[in-house]
Amino acid sequence: MNYNIETLERNAEGGVLVAHWRVNKSSGENVASAYGTVSFTPNPSAEDYVAYDSLTEETVIAWVQGALDTTALEAALDANLAEQATPTVLQGKPW
Repeated sequence: MNYNIETLERNAEGGVLVAHWRVNKSSGENVASAYGTVSFTPNPSAEDYVAYDSLTEETVIAWVQGALDTTALEAALDANLAEQATPTVLQGKPW
């Protein structure tokens, strides 16, 4: 699975309030993706606080993964990939 941070929302003090994330997983030619947000309550006095200017994408991805049920998310992406590989619902017209 490949996580990306699309954008961050922060307060005037530089604390991250919301991370907008996207995750992709591929199998052959098929790609499944999910998008979401995770909200945070920044606490500048906390020992592990990281100000906006000091963040890396890896740090925020770790925050996002810590807030998500990554097992369920991966299972949903796997189900999507399986459906793409062997569709159970087909579209079209008989004429």
